[in-house]
Amino acid sequence: MSTPIRLRAEDEEDLKVISACLQDAVVPIGEMCFLPADKRFVLVVNRFKWETCDTPRDDGFTADDDAQFPYERTHCGVRFEGVTAVKARGLDLKDRGQILELLSLEPVEGGVALHFAGGGCIRLDGPRWHCMVEDLGDPWPTTCKPCHPIDEGAEG
Repeated sequence: MSTPIRLRAEDEEDLKVISACLQDAVVPIGEMCFLPADKRFVLVVNRFKWETCDTPRDDGFTADDDAQFPYERTHCGVRFEGVTAVKARGLDLKDRGQILELLSLEPVEGGVALHFAGGGCIRLDGPRWHCMVEDLGDPWPTTCKPCHPIDEGAEG
């Protein structure tokens, strides 16, 4: 079993690391909450453990084997402090059962943007934000590894 992550971001470079760890996390809209009095935005995601997907497992299988469950996911708490406002684009925040796939976190002038599959975005305003991320509980096995189609217009 791998060590749970516990990270803190206060600038663009730190946020790149957290964004990579949270790429392809799944989150129900009902698991997000803005607490304006505390200037806090929190969410609990179902995080794909990218850091372990190509390492040998304790049971001897590797991700390249035809193992029944070669990958892992875990619940992960994400907390942004210093948030003064939350804005959504391309999402119905009233649909509390909607499931979103987080693609990336990006620093923007005056805050942070959370980008989701399908083009949705949540912007967290806060000129002096910081973010904490911590795995919650034990990971569980999964057969599915997220994949992204190659953009035909991209070079390389």
